[in-house]
Amino acid sequence: MLAAVPTATCGVRDAGRTDDAPGLTGARGAAGPRYPVRVLAFAANTGSDTLSAYDARLARPLGASPVGNGPTGVGAAPNGDTAYVADSRSDTVSFVDTETRRVRAAVRVGDRPFAAVPSRNGARVLTADSGANTVTAVSVARRRVIAKVPVGRMPHSIVTVPGGRAYVTDNGSDTVTVISPGLRAVGVIRVGDFPSGISATPRGDRVFVSNTGSGTVSVISTASNRVVDVLPAGEAPVGNAVSPDGRSLYAADSTANELVITDVGRGRVRAKVPVGVNPQGVAITPDGRRVWVTNEASDTVTVVNPAVLRDRATLPAGHQPEGIAVTPR
Repeated sequence: MLAAVPTATCGVRDAGRTDDAPGLTGARGAAGPRYPVRVLAFAANTGSDTLSAYDARLARPLGASPVGNGPTGVGAAPNGDTAYVADSRSDTVSFVDTETRRVRAAVRVGDRPFAAVPSRNGARVLTADSGANTVTAVSVARRRVIAKVPVGRMPHSIVTVPGGRAYVTDNGSDTVTVISPGLRAVGVIRVGDFPSGISATPRGDRVFVSNTGSGTVSVISTASNRVVDVLPAGEAPVGNAVSPDGRSLYAADSTANELVITDVGRGRVRAKVPVGVNPQGVAITPDGRRVWVTNEASDTVTVVNPAVLRDRATLPAGHQPEGIAVTPR
């Protein structure tokens, strides 16, 4: 059952707000990215209530800024001007300007949001409300809730694909819920034990689900909404990201403290790169040349060069970094 629930927002007042529509990806709407353009990485620090920023090309810290309480997941707008942060203890999603790194607004969503991910056209932000068993859809332009969609138990992470669909890992149900562009739950896919992180190829034909309790990654075909392969991914994979060409999968093995690199076509592990303690989130730069990993128990972020299968840098983060995102441009 779909319920449209409008709600008030708090934070910075936004002048000149427009309606929710494809292509409107932030306060600047369809005006395009700012210049000079640089690729940024953002890590949500759950224990310090901050968002760490990095220059992704130079692997250089840019500092941390305050967000809501208990930030866990973070997503980047398609045009790169906004980072969306799931504040799990504030029950809000923070809209953070990537240039000033300040919160422009905060929208109240469901109970204990764990992830915050924009749609591919940038018009909506979806949060996985782990305490409410719902996904909340927020209009980016209007900064208000437009729908709440019931999903499985303890939704953990979300990925969106071209055309408007979303896939949500239900950590407490061992399933993935499929959400339609019209914001309705239209399918449930059985995967492995305790599904957590999720990613998709750029064209959206495959979705990859980390099964933390099974030590595997389920591969879902979005054409059939069925599991078409199961890949090895270490002992307890959490976050994952797929390379731009879809050939390599990068998964954070939270038990072995490694980034596991799996050859998707051959279905076997190609390499394991040591990272920090209890790695959680994984993100990849648009060119596929750097993989970013948050290390929750080390208070660091590791930057891995997949071409040479080793870490390029270990950078400081806030306390207990979890989710990480890289701007598309």
